[in-house]
Amino acid sequence: MTDHSLQTRLLHSDYKFDPHTGAVSVPIQQASTFHQQDFDNPGTYDYSRSGNPTRKALEDTIAGLENGTDGFAFASGMAAISTSFMLLSQWDHVVISEDVYGGTFRMINDVLQRFGIDHTFVDMTDLHAVATSIRPNTKLVYIETPSNPTLKITDIRAVSKLAKANDCWTFVDNTFMTPALQRPLELGADLVLHSATKFIAGHSDVVAGLAATHQPDLAERLSFLQNSFGSILGAHDCWLVLRGLKTLHCRLAQSSASAAKIAEELTKHPLIEEVFYPGFSSHPGNSIHSYQSEGAGAILSFRLRDEDAVRQFTNAVEIPVYAVSLGAVESILSYPARMSHASMPKEEREKRGITDGLLRLSVGLEKPEDLIEDFQQALKQIHPYSFLTNRRVNHELT
Repeated sequence: MTDHSLQTRLLHSDYKFDPHTGAVSVPIQQASTFHQQDFDNPGTYDYSRSGNPTRKALEDTIAGLENGTDGFAFASGMAAISTSFMLLSQWDHVVISEDVYGGTFRMINDVLQRFGIDHTFVDMTDLHAVATSIRPNTKLVYIETPSNPTLKITDIRAVSKLAKANDCWTFVDNTFMTPALQRPLELGADLVLHSATKFIAGHSDVVAGLAATHQPDLAERLSFLQNSFGSILGAHDCWLVLRGLKTLHCRLAQSSASAAKIAEELTKHPLIEEVFYPGFSSHPGNSIHSYQSEGAGAILSFRLRDEDAVRQFTNAVEIPVYAVSLGAVESILSYPARMSHASMPKEEREKRGITDGLLRLSVGLEKPEDLIEDFQQALKQIHPYSFLTNRRVNHELT
C-alpha cells in the first residue's frame, strides 16, 4: 500500500482486517503471557512486555506512516522520549531546541544531568548557533518543530545534515504535525517521536507515545531499551490509538482550516499583543515550514498583556476545554506558564518568550465561527489600559 497517499494508507494497511476472522478491526490481545509449544522453538510472542500482537500492529503502522522500518509504542510521549534519551551514555552531550515541551526540559535538565549527560539549549532557527554548540562529545541533536508553545520552525534537513557531518543522531518530536503533515525521517532525521495522546489518538481518552526509525542498528538498541525499561503501551490503549489514526487526516484537515481562520481573526483584536502561527507568511519560519510540511497545523498561541488578562479571559471563554494537552476533537486552551511549562523556571520561560500572558490553543472540530465569537465575547471581559500601543501584528496568511 506504500504507493497510495497517506490519507488512504491510514485506512488500508497490512492490518485493515484480521486474516483469521475477517474482522475489520485489529483484535485486542489482552494477554500477559503466551503458551509455548516447544522450548527449542519458541513462538513469536512469549511475554507482553517483550511483544504483543496488538502493539505490533500499532508499531508497524506508525513505522509505515513515517516511512520508517521499525516502530515502538510506549506508555506515554515522555516514556518514548525518555527511553530514547537512554541511548546516550555518561559524558555524552546533547544539543536541544531551547523551547521544547516542559516535560522534555525537565527530563534533560533535572534527570539526565544527574547521570553525567550534558546539554546545550540552542535556538534551532539559527544554524550557526547549532553548529557552534556541537562539541566532540555531542551525540544527539534534538529538535521540536514547530516548537511548543511559541511555534518556532527548525529546518530539519539542514540540521540533520549538520548532525550527520559531526557523527550525531537527529531526533525530532513530531507531535504537533504527525506524519499526516510532516515526516522527519524523509528529511534526514534518525528517529521521530510522538506523544500519541495528542492528534494521533485524538479523543482525549488515551495516554501513549510512539517512535519510528529507518535505521536497523538504532531500532535494535531502542527495542532492547523498551524491553528493559518496560514502559510499553497496553493492548487496549494500542487499539484506541489505532482507531484514532483512522480519522487523523480528516480531523487534522478540519482543525487546521479552522486554526487559520481563528489566527487571522485574533490578529485583528487590539487586546491581543501577538499571534504565533506558522501559516502566516510573515512568520519567520514560514518558508521552511512550507517546504518540509504539508500544512500549518492546528496549533496557535497568542499573547495577552499579563496573567491578570489571562485570568479574565479564561474565566469568560465558554467553548474550549481549559486544560493540559492538545490535539483532540474538542478545542483545548492551555496556559503554558502554569501547565505544559510549569516545571521550567520562570526566568527560563521568559527567555523563551513563554510569558505569563501567553495562551496556547489547540483547535478542535467545532465550527470556527462559534469559537471566534466565543473569543470575542471573552476578550470583552478584559479590562483595557495603555498597553495597546505595544501590540504587534503578524497576520498575513500564505
